[in-house]
Amino acid sequence: MAPGPETRSPGQLARERIEALFDRRDFEEVRTLWTEETVDHILPLGFDLRGPDDLEAHYRELFAAVPDYAMTIENVVEDDRHAIIQWTGTGTFDGGSFKGIEPTGKPLSLRGCDVIRFSGGGKIEENTVYYDGAEFFRQIGMLPPRDSVVDNGITQAFNAVTQLRRKLGS
Repeated sequence: MAPGPETRSPGQLARERIEALFDRRDFEEVRTLWTEETVDHILPLGFDLRGPDDLEAHYRELFAAVPDYAMTIENVVEDDRHAIIQWTGTGTFDGGSFKGIEPTGKPLSLRGCDVIRFSGGGKIEENTVYYDGAEFFRQIGMLPPRDSVVDNGITQAFNAVTQLRRKLGS
């Protein structure tokens, strides 16, 4: 018999969540860690997910858009109620649309971290997800590649407009 949530450390619980969600796509298992009050803050995309239904819908949409999405845990730091998981996520955006963006067939490789706070009973209270959103959009082809001619042109145009606004006092 597996130990109860209260006997597992936040790092163990976080690893179990990642394995259930990203390795096995086992929503039934991962929902045992979520409550109606659980919130995920997906900072790069600018939205919050609240409760098991929103969380499951988001991850199902992600996996439909990137069917081969995999997450590798790089490092875990924990205390009595928190786990910080540094990860690398990889896959190909060749499935369905994601947040209204049509699939491009482009590969993804993103580094990020989740900062997860658990309740005393081993449930996830809050998860804040950090990764480079601009890099995500670059990799899927929605933004130009870093340091490309187009990328540098956008920076130059932005700087010209900023300087003009400064001169005009607006």
